[in-house]
Amino acid sequence: MSSGAGVRELGADAAPERAPAPRGPRDGVDGTAPVVLDVAGPADKKPRDNRLRALDGLRILAALSVCLFHYVGKGQVGRAWGDSPKELFPDLSAVGAYGYLGVQLFFVISGFVICMSSWGKSLGHFFRSRVTRLYPAYWVAIVLTTAACFILPSVFPPLRLDEILLNFTMLQQPMGAERVLGVCWTLWVEAKFYLLFAIFVVWKGVTYRRVVIFCCLWLVAGVLARVADHPLTDQIVMRDHAPFFVGGLALYLIHRYGSDLLLWGIVGVSWAFGVRYATSTLWERNPDAYLEKSPYVVVAIVTLAFAVVAAVALGWMRWAGWRWLTFAGALTYPFYLVHEHIGWFVITVLSRKYHFGAWPTLLVTVGAMLLLAWLIHRFVEKPFGPRMRRIMESQAARLKTLAR
Repeated sequence: MSSGAGVRELGADAAPERAPAPRGPRDGVDGTAPVVLDVAGPADKKPRDNRLRALDGLRILAALSVCLFHYVGKGQVGRAWGDSPKELFPDLSAVGAYGYLGVQLFFVISGFVICMSSWGKSLGHFFRSRVTRLYPAYWVAIVLTTAACFILPSVFPPLRLDEILLNFTMLQQPMGAERVLGVCWTLWVEAKFYLLFAIFVVWKGVTYRRVVIFCCLWLVAGVLARVADHPLTDQIVMRDHAPFFVGGLALYLIHRYGSDLLLWGIVGVSWAFGVRYATSTLWERNPDAYLEKSPYVVVAIVTLAFAVVAAVALGWMRWAGWRWLTFAGALTYPFYLVHEHIGWFVITVLSRKYHFGAWPTLLVTVGAMLLLAWLIHRFVEKPFGPRMRRIMESQAARLKTLAR
């Protein structure tokens, strides 16, 4: 979102409702679960299936906040508007300057959802689900943005052919190539999270114990990486982003098994680390930062990101069951991919060529990006994602048969 959300897993798959901890000899006479610190975990009783639509609502809010940052909260977009957004939107720009923190909310949600959707799944299933969820819409976004760069190179010139081709792999950052999509830095962060989670948890099967150990070790690794201060350890451990994923993982365990001092301790440490990393960036040099940001506001927003996902984990958001949230959630990923650069192209045309007013331009651009996101979801993600997964599953089954 900064460019994320974003981000995928930006899709909340069917989510189970929280199941009460099974009653045992240590339970109270009223049947309530005790406060435990046992890393072995409670009995694994799968909750009932029920989509957590509140997560869909949080995802689209996070995407819109990142969109607001890209359109009115950073100085770079002034080239598209022809004037500083600070002058065009004095009040909204001050709010939009904090919109980049929607990425941190995405990461907390991602930890929650990845833990949920990988439970009981094999490593192969995990890999195929990530590939088929991420790539179809991403490839289309690369093509559309590249085409826009060729049509209006004055806004953003197109990249070299070798860089464009490398962007299709989603590995352009580690390969040192320029990004077609500004927001795709978060996809690289997400991909590394998936890889770590797959190697240390999914490989042998997702369990309470393995997730807790993974969370604790990852937090400790982040501290050690900061002490080491080496680019390689930073890339692997992701010390600035890990606390948000870890917090989401622990909150899913709370959702599945109930409150536990150990889990809340992990959430609390993750929150403290996340607050530190989010506020420390205020004092780093950023050429796009043209508005002063308050560390108190940053702390409040990061706290809110953890709090709203915690509310979902505890079942306090069950009332948010409107079906339109599922539809809104489905638009989040394609909207996140296309809104930045293509949105700037639309702003340039409307504001500088056709001389639309600032507010009509902003509203029309956001609406156009939502419409484009729906088109990608309807004509790319829905038909090609499942088809791609079926092909990969059939090929995996054939290879398994031949290997016998």
